[in-house]
Amino acid sequence: MYAALWRALPGPWPVRLLLVAALLAAVAWFLVLHGYPWVMQTFFPTPDPTIT
Repeated sequence: MYAALWRALPGPWPVRLLLVAALLAAVAWFLVLHGYPWVMQTFFPTPDPTIT
């Protein structure tokens, strides 16, 4: 899968490396802001409403 992604990216290897780093940062940003809070609210609700 990673080799297919690497081949699909345009440009020489420094540009590809920059694109992969940007993609990883975008995925991490999405997970931190949207993915993990959704999991915590959906599967681990807090019993006390004053705890956020």
